[in-house]
Amino acid sequence: MVSSEHVNGYARPADLRPGRLRLCHAVPRCATPWYSDLVADHYTLRLPEGTRERLATRARHARVAERTLAQRYVEEGLRHDAHPLVHFLDGPSGRRASLVGRGLDVWEVIATVEDNGGSVPAAARYLGVPAGLVEAAAAYYGEHRQEIDAEIEANEAAYEHGRAAFAAGERALGA
Repeated sequence: MVSSEHVNGYARPADLRPGRLRLCHAVPRCATPWYSDLVADHYTLRLPEGTRERLATRARHARVAERTLAQRYVEEGLRHDAHPLVHFLDGPSGRRASLVGRGLDVWEVIATVEDNGGSVPAAARYLGVPAGLVEAAAAYYGEHRQEIDAEIEANEAAYEHGRAAFAAGERALGA
């Protein structure tokens, strides 16, 4: 008899340690309860001619694995389909959601709305953009709140760090 251990409440043979899966012909992997907890959803597709080469070139340029870039493109494409006025850009703070054609990141718009007491029209006036763009950012925020809140927090932390560094510099100069 094979000894077993419990993984997420399910017993499994002890010789199936993480990273060393043994295929069992009697039970398909997809029917093994703990397997789905260890492996992400798998999807295979065929690409039009030339697409794989373009993906490989772009992945090398971005210094990421092809599959990582493809996963990012699928996720961002689905988000863009749901929010057509939002696209994704690389920048000093990393990859982020931004409003098409405005140079404003979604987190900046949401922070401005919050600074204006939750008023979309006031934020739109302050930013000099149509209220519909602020509403588009708010719709994206509604579905991806944790992501946008993290970007707002990171910006606030960077601001406080810069402010403290400036104050230290003034003290050092005797100002």
